Amino acid sequence: MSTTSTNLHTDPTQFPGLDVYVVTGNPIAHSKSPRIHQQFAQQAKQKMYYGLLLAELGAFEAAAKIFFAAGGKGMSVTVPFKLDAQAFADVLTTRAKLAGAVNTLRLEGGKIYGDNTDGAGLVRDLLAQGIPLHKARILLLGAGGAARGVIGPLLEQSPRSLIIANRSSAKADELVKLFAQLASIYEVALEARTLTDLEDSAKTPYPFDVVINATAAGLSDESPLSDLAAANIFTPQSFAYDMVYGKVTAMMQQALHRGARVSDGLGMLVEQAADAFLMWRGADLSHSIDPRAVLAELRRA
Repeated sequence: MSTTSTNLHTDPTQFPGLDVYVVTGNPIAHSKSPRIHQQFAQQAKQKMYYGLLLAELGAFEAAAKIFFAAGGKGMSVTVPFKLDAQAFADVLTTRAKLAGAVNTLRLEGGKIYGDNTDGAGLVRDLLAQGIPLHKARILLLGAGGAARGVIGPLLEQSPRSLIIANRSSAKADELVKLFAQLASIYEVALEARTLTDLEDSAKTPYPFDVVINATAAGLSDESPLSDLAAANIFTPQSFAYDMVYGKVTAMMQQALHRGARVSDGLGMLVEQAADAFLMWRGADLSHSIDPRAVLAELRRA
């Protein structure tokens, strides 16, 4: 089960005897998902092929229909098609509805089921790194799709508080309203702030145990935090997590300068992929795969 980045249009009919899965996005050649799923398949001794599928912008539905009609079993979905995947699915899981987006599709009984494994992947990566979330003070930076996708699983860990901070408060306020009932169930203080509120010790009177960057700022070597805000929210006891992976981002550097521990989002990528793999191949294989070993191999590479 090998794949190359040159084959961007996986056709299930070309792999007789194998269950075929793909990751779909635009661009897609850079994706680490085939390598991750190849290792899971080897660990669990599964006969499957996992490839790449480049969908043209505005043509996700057509590409997905062709793939599943040709015998495809499941699909991972990345930027910019997670909302298209939600619309394409016949049935949505509860967490996909809450996330407002779908990153995993599977064909079962003639229907396409849509799920979102991002939040579960983030939580498992944090816990695997020894970061306690129960009764923690958590700050989530950003109020877009990436942030929305992880709020539910974070609330389920019963932190003391979850603060959603965004450049403008309107989108953060919307998310607070959307997740208010779930926050109440898990007895979490869920609040919205602006990024500038983080600079003010009167509005943000305590540092945070966990700070998660769900904005795209790290992709352009910027931080959503001013240095004044960073000085107010980070201590040596803090843990800063950036969903961007493969580099030390500006936000991570701000945290390091204040003695905090940091992590990029590569572990989240691997752990959300593990969730998808088990959804496709069977939860009974959970003891046959080792996501942390796969992560360690990716780090070495």
